[in-house]
Amino acid sequence: MVNTPLLFVLLFSWLLPTAKEMPVPAAEEVNTAAVLYVELGLEGHMTEQVFAAGYNSVARHGASARMLAIADMTQPSTAKRLYIIDLEKKELVLHTWVAHGQGSGELKCTAFSNREGSHATSKGLYRVGAEIVSPKHGAALLLHGLDRGVNCQAESREVIMHGAEYVSADFIAQHGRLGRSWGCPAVSRADMPRMIDLLANGGLLYVHGR
Repeated sequence: MVNTPLLFVLLFSWLLPTAKEMPVPAAEEVNTAAVLYVELGLEGHMTEQVFAAGYNSVARHGASARMLAIADMTQPSTAKRLYIIDLEKKELVLHTWVAHGQGSGELKCTAFSNREGSHATSKGLYRVGAEIVSPKHGAALLLHGLDRGVNCQAESREVIMHGAEYVSADFIAQHGRLGRSWGCPAVSRADMPRMIDLLANGGLLYVHGR
């Protein structure tokens, strides 16, 4: 005699989907960062892991911006490790040098800190604020750290994006590395006007490190 549960399955088996009728994963389940990495043509410029870390940090914060800058501090300072990406046009706009802090190491950025007086780089996501004029550095950009305990002291530490003479090919040729800041993501003086045009008042900066 067929038991009741088995009889029930046999009677209603026509309601069960066949292999061809099984639901297809929703588009939302696709790894958005991986798809965008390919669309941006970043292979050969930046690793997918670093891009995904930056993009996913933006998503976790519920932030939005047209321009996303990613500083890959796993690379030595002699490498052009700052990338500015236009997320709307899906293109890499600028690829250039960026310095790390004195408290973070010499050629490589090996340590990070959110502490006042550390002169170290802080990891994490920043909202880029207004253009200001620094008494020491000239035209600069305010940075607002969005990660509590990681970079939230950026304003009190006066961590800004500014131009510096020690960020240049000539400095690398003389010293074997870029110069170092007091924790600011310093760029070349030649690049600073472009940074202001691309990032001021709403751009995002993600500083990646181990």
